[in-house]
Amino acid sequence: MMPDVPLAPMTTIGLGGRARWLARCSDAGELRDALSFAAREGLPVQVFSGGSNIIFADEGFEGVAVNVGLRGIRSEESSGEIRLAAGAGEPWDGVVALAVEKGWGGIECLSGIPGSTGGTPVQNVGAYGQEVAETLTSVRALDRVTLAEREFTREECAFGYRESRFKREDADRYIITEVTFLLGKNRKPEIRYAELRKEIDARGGDLSLRAVRGAVIGLRRKKSMVVDPSDGNSRSVGSFFTNPVVSKEFFESRLKETPVPTYPAPGGVKLSAAWLVEHAGFPRGFTKNGAGISDNHALAIVNRGGKTADVLALASEIEKGVEMKYGVRLRREAVVAGTGRGNP
Repeated sequence: MMPDVPLAPMTTIGLGGRARWLARCSDAGELRDALSFAAREGLPVQVFSGGSNIIFADEGFEGVAVNVGLRGIRSEESSGEIRLAAGAGEPWDGVVALAVEKGWGGIECLSGIPGSTGGTPVQNVGAYGQEVAETLTSVRALDRVTLAEREFTREECAFGYRESRFKREDADRYIITEVTFLLGKNRKPEIRYAELRKEIDARGGDLSLRAVRGAVIGLRRKKSMVVDPSDGNSRSVGSFFTNPVVSKEFFESRLKETPVPTYPAPGGVKLSAAWLVEHAGFPRGFTKNGAGISDNHALAIVNRGGKTADVLALASEIEKGVEMKYGVRLRREAVVAGTGRGNP
């Protein structure tokens, strides 16, 4: 347990104050010790790992910031399928890279996504036509109250678009410790996303797992969605907002005449949040008070030398602008932690 630790360097956006206490946990026992300490001291807890989807308040976090660093990868093959288990603290792109190198298909389109493996089930990470819910088979987690371990099946995770039970009804109840996926040996990629298909064709049409991974990373790099210290546009938490899903009735009555890109969604219509942001008056490159929109991706709010407060003020302004013009309320994908007195 370390006191008074700066949090900004532990995040991809590089913002936030200091943690009253930081616990770096490499196994379940250390997680239990950190949670027990917080309970004894009556302190709030904020769990994070890779720091790619979290923004800490300028005032810091007056509690215990628990950094999940459980590592280790195991695999076993049966009937042409690979069961791949990874510790929650394993860098996600490293897991994808290993699978691709071994010829195990199913997560190649999720290449280049920053953060840890344990974070992928929480928001059902997805990109370019794939999401982890398709291949995930189970999640091991630690109950933050009882300190007992529990295993969840894919069905029990209750996945939805960029969400799961760990983000909804069980938010802040469990700490994920390990995630298991079922991948296919020499499985050919399914290219479902037009932009990715175009990139693959431009590269010669190679549909090997390695080629698809390369194309995905190439696309993400063009959008500054690969963490790169030399690229100021990558000082973000990736997409700050999710694509909103509205009812068919709302779409027909309010948005049918607008050229907003749409996608199929269960029970409604999914809209392009990036289009809504740009057409509500917030173009790429827009900057205000040390925070701005990426030059390469309309959904990435970038740290341009400001503070967390600047990023959150811009996010609020964007939300109000989109709602005023289109009647659609954007939902934040990023986690905002700490107000100087614990969780917001």
